[in-house]
Amino acid sequence: MAILRKDEIREMDIDEMYEKLGELKSEFSREKALAATGSAPESPGKLRELRRTIARIKTIISEIERRKNA
Repeated sequence: MAILRKDEIREMDIDEMYEKLGELKSEFSREKALAATGSAPESPGKLRELRRTIARIKTIISEIERRKNA
């Protein structure tokens, strides 16, 4: 679920992006809590990929909003 490429994100409309961003943030917080308790993660690279995907979505949203305001 966490792996979204920029082309896939750009195909979404802005509402879908915000919805996916919320889902990813909640998943990230759950994974972060599991890591903080010391339990072994099921996928060690998942936190990094979630963080990167969240940043990707935020960047694309920012680009779209900048174009609207320009």
